[in-house]
Amino acid sequence: MSTETPSQVSGSGKSQSHRAWRDFKAHRLALAGFIIVAFVTLVGVLTLVDDTLLDSAIITTLYYSPTEPIFIPLEGPSAAHPFGTDSLGRDVLARTIYGAKVSIQVALTAVLVAAALGSPLGVIAGYAGGRIETVLMRIVDVLLGFPALVLAIGLVAALGFSLTNVIIALGIVYVPQFARIARSAALSVSSEEYVDAAKALGYSKRHIVFREVLPNCLSPLLVQASLLMAFAIIAEASLSFLGLGVQPPTPTWGQMVSSGSGYLTTAPWISVFPGIAIFLTVLGFNLVGDGLRDALDPRESAERRF
Repeated sequence: MSTETPSQVSGSGKSQSHRAWRDFKAHRLALAGFIIVAFVTLVGVLTLVDDTLLDSAIITTLYYSPTEPIFIPLEGPSAAHPFGTDSLGRDVLARTIYGAKVSIQVALTAVLVAAALGSPLGVIAGYAGGRIETVLMRIVDVLLGFPALVLAIGLVAALGFSLTNVIIALGIVYVPQFARIARSAALSVSSEEYVDAAKALGYSKRHIVFREVLPNCLSPLLVQASLLMAFAIIAEASLSFLGLGVQPPTPTWGQMVSSGSGYLTTAPWISVFPGIAIFLTVLGFNLVGDGLRDALDPRESAERRF
C-alpha cells in the first residue's frame, strides 16, 4: 500500500502535468495545431455570441452579412470580397467565418456527449467484468457494426434535420470509441495498488469506479477526444453536404461546399475556401491529438529523452 501523503500525490500530479505541457510545447507540429484550433475556436465562439445575442450586429457592422444576398452573384475574389461571392450574391468570407460556429459547436458538444456516455460505460465494463462486461461490450459492438456516417445519417433522418439532432446523432455514434478506450484503460488501472488499497479500506464499488479508476483513465480518453473532434467536423460537413445537417440560411462549411459543387469550373472559390477551412481545422485537431498522445505517454517521452 502506498504511503504517500495527499500533498505528495498532489505534487506528483502537478509535476506530471508540467512534464506533459513541456513535452507538448516541444512538439512543434502539435503547437501549430493548437494555434489553428485556438484560432478557429475563438472565431466560432465570437460568431456564436454575435449570432445568438447580437443578431449578427458585429459582423454586419465590421464586414458583411453572411446571409443577405446583396452583391453581384459569382463575383471572383477581389479586394472587396477576398473569397468572392456565391451564386446568390452572398460574401463567401463572411459565410466561411460564420461556418466556424457550427463546426466547433458540433465538434465540442458531440464529443462531450460521447465522452459522458461512453467513458463511464467502458470503465464499468472493464472494472466489473463478467456478465456486465459482456452485455455492455456487445451493445458497443452492435453500434460499431454500422459505419459511423451511415449510422449518423440514419439517426439524423429519424430525429429530424437540426443542429441539436446532429449533435445527438454524432454523440451516439462516437460512444463506442470512448467505451472501448475506457474499458482497455480500466482493465489496466484496476490492477494498480491504489485500487487494491481502496478495496481494503472498504470503499464502495461506485466510489472505486468513479473516484479511483475513471480519473486515471483520462489521458487516453483526452487523446481520443481531440482526434474525434476532427472526425466530428468531417461528419458534420458530410451531413450538411448531403442536406441532412443544419438547414439554410445558417451557413456551414459542408453546405457551402455542396452549394458550390455545381460551379467548380466557373466559380471554384465557393467550394474551395470552405473546403480549406475544413482541411485546416481537421489538421489542427489531428496535430493536437498526436501531440497529446506523445506528451501523455511516458514511453514516448522516454524514447525522446534517450
